[in-house]
Amino acid sequence: RVAEATDTVAAEIEPITVETEWGAEARGPDLDRGTDVAETSAPEKIAATISAENNGQLMRPQALVEARKAQGTSDKIDHSAYVGITDIAALKDWIDQAIDQGFVAFDTETTSLDPMQAELVGFSLALAAGKACYVPLTHKSGQGDLLGGGLIEGQIPLNAALAELKRLLEDPSVLIIAQNMKYDWLVMHRLGINIARFDDTMLLSYALDAGTGTHGMDVLAERWLGHTTIPYKEVAGTGKSAVTFDMVPIDRAIAYGAEDADVTLRLWQVLKPRLAADGMASVYERLERPLVEVLARMEERGVSVDRQILSRLSGDLAQSAAAIEDEIYTLAGEKMNIGSPKQLGDILFGKLGLPGGSKTKTGQWSTSAQVLEDLAAEGHELPRKIVDWRQLTKLKSTYTDALPGYIHPETKRVHTSYSMAVTTTGRLSSSEPNLQNIPVRTAEGRKIRTAFVAPQGKKLISADYSQIELRVLAHVADIAQLKKAFDDGIDIHAMTASEMFGVPVEGMPSEVRRRAKAINFGIIYGISAFGLANQLSIPREEASSYIRTYFERFPGIKDYMEATKAAAREQGYVETIFGRRIHYPEIKASNPQVRAFNERAAINAPIQGSAADIIRRAMIRMEPALADAKLDAQMLLQVHDELIFEVEDAQVEHTIEVVREVMINAAMPAVSMTVPLQVDARAAQNWDEAH
Repeated sequence: RVAEATDTVAAEIEPITVETEWGAEARGPDLDRGTDVAETSAPEKIAATISAENNGQLMRPQALVEARKAQGTSDKIDHSAYVGITDIAALKDWIDQAIDQGFVAFDTETTSLDPMQAELVGFSLALAAGKACYVPLTHKSGQGDLLGGGLIEGQIPLNAALAELKRLLEDPSVLIIAQNMKYDWLVMHRLGINIARFDDTMLLSYALDAGTGTHGMDVLAERWLGHTTIPYKEVAGTGKSAVTFDMVPIDRAIAYGAEDADVTLRLWQVLKPRLAADGMASVYERLERPLVEVLARMEERGVSVDRQILSRLSGDLAQSAAAIEDEIYTLAGEKMNIGSPKQLGDILFGKLGLPGGSKTKTGQWSTSAQVLEDLAAEGHELPRKIVDWRQLTKLKSTYTDALPGYIHPETKRVHTSYSMAVTTTGRLSSSEPNLQNIPVRTAEGRKIRTAFVAPQGKKLISADYSQIELRVLAHVADIAQLKKAFDDGIDIHAMTASEMFGVPVEGMPSEVRRRAKAINFGIIYGISAFGLANQLSIPREEASSYIRTYFERFPGIKDYMEATKAAAREQGYVETIFGRRIHYPEIKASNPQVRAFNERAAINAPIQGSAADIIRRAMIRMEPALADAKLDAQMLLQVHDELIFEVEDAQVEHTIEVVREVMINAAMPAVSMTVPLQVDARAAQNWDEAH
């Protein structure tokens, strides 16, 4: 828990048996390649369990959903019922029961939030609501030898416990249920165990309820079970008194660890039936569950980073920032702390009297990025220099100074962590370190990418979808002019400029194309005349005229936007082309600003979400495609619409062919895109040159 982070798709070709927790078989489409990824692990066992708990009567999905919701809140959690397992015979008995039953909730307790460095301290199992145990393995006493205390006596030896766990977790007839499975998968994989089949309650919640809140266990327990879980800080402490879990007393660890497994099982019982009842089985089985292992392997591989390049860049950034500091002092007429919003505000709006100043709730002048950008756009040089200084110092602190600290002591590579259930639209997010926010539009940002390198004898391949969101928009909104331009391989921004401003594509001034590009991408994100005016540094009236002209030239886009807003208001959600739902519970809010924000987000979500789903599908298919082609290429990173691979020099060309084919055809056969997808792929010694 500490590590937390529809049926319309049935056009796909081959049917499969999707595991349904009420016993009946639900037919659904295959993962497009005839695999049994979503096949039930033990349908007869699960069916028998459900049948027994309902007096022999199988229940339809919606009825089971309601029954489980009622049961989840009525069956109170009793920590005193949990048991600690400290001998191998008792552990064997629990695992035998789990194998016989065909499903079990599982959770690990470790020493770190980083699964690549975490050491296993213990694990918990739950066979039924209220029937849960914790197995301590490496808990230590607070006193003892120079290392801070030896192992507490009476625990099962780690290797013996792992042998039993392997028997359970690698059994393909047993469904392993976890919350944030990717973390547990990585911890166990590093110990030589491959979890065969699993469900993830975090991803069940995400597939069902994206946009309605977060999907951590504590939140879900409150929402669905009416239960407040034991806070981690209550068992491990906070601040200077905090300890790693191996130093937590075993009696407290039993209550905390077993509760994790118990809650996870109860959440699974409540959420799993909703997949069929809400028509979300395809989204979960095709876009969520299969991606867990793909991302886990990517995180485990990591990427090579050159310390020397980072050190040199850090020095360069420091010099550039120092030069800008001197310019700022000259323009301000005095020295000050540039990192102090209060001092900046006093100089900009007090001393210099620049326009547009507003004060925050604390009474200080606002010096937000937007305020400074607006002032810079009006021609004021000091705010522009401050923006530049902030960008350089952020790059230095966030990347060139920080990245060396993320290099793993054993692998000598950087292992980012991907979150699958944070954004509302299906896009992945990256953290520890965040590799998705490295700027690519500035020279300094691109230089940071040069530090991501391939080992000797290998190359990095960057494969990037070209203008995928505009292509999805043309498909979804059925815009004939955009479709034709993409079909003909025409520069879409030049074509838009030609349509709007009556300027020939041949010999078009770059400024005209830049304006059309800003409008093209701005429309996708629901940009306002005010926002476009700021971006292009033009009067708001001119920006309004551009937007009106755009909708006149492409009326289908306006129709799509209005239809999407109406659907969101009526249903409370919008859908991607693959059936993923993004909910907007505040779409009818009385506050006009909140309502407008939700409307803009609802317009963008099907576009961004569909693009995210396409790259998810590509990632899920990529490893089997590379293996079938007998290529050793390894997928390392995903950054928005881009995939990065590491490959032997001799396999570069063949790998690029396979990667492009998988990515271009990723939507098929679920959706036949009416606009061709384009993928640009290059190989080089570092990420910047490959991009």
